[in-house]
Amino acid sequence: MIRKTTLALAIAALASPAFAHATFETQQAKVGATYKAVLRVPHGCGTEATHTVRVQIPEGFYNVKPMPKAGWKLETVTGPYAKPYDNHGTQMTEGVKEIVWSEGNLPNAWYDEFVFRGSFAGDLPVDSVIYFPAVQECAGGEAAWIDTSGDPKAAMPAPGVKLIKGGHSH
Repeated sequence: MIRKTTLALAIAALASPAFAHATFETQQAKVGATYKAVLRVPHGCGTEATHTVRVQIPEGFYNVKPMPKAGWKLETVTGPYAKPYDNHGTQMTEGVKEIVWSEGNLPNAWYDEFVFRGSFAGDLPVDSVIYFPAVQECAGGEAAWIDTSGDPKAAMPAPGVKLIKGGHSH
């Protein structure tokens, strides 16, 4: 019963409007270009330390390579793409669908970044937002940044990247 109460308190804390969101350092990327994602995790869950960070890789973002993080175990989950992607002449039909950094320790009072890179498909629509649902796991619960609605008032928005026209510097 104590665990449920702790989880309820953590969820209540997460719903607070002052709660800082998990976001990307660079929130725009060019269609058809490589993108270095720096996921900023501003704190733990409520007052607890984060021990695991999971990031789902959306369709249209391929050739994903996560950066190892000292003190954290790194794993990837791979699977088939909905359609093949051309990676410099090589057809890619499967790749990373989820990245998991685990067995770490990010105290609530500290901030950290989790880095990976990949490419946005050239046929994605300009001005669309591609979301990367992310979950922080802690001893007594989790902070699930998975709302992909785009609602600016969403309590737990998924980190997103707005796509801009490729081919030139911005």
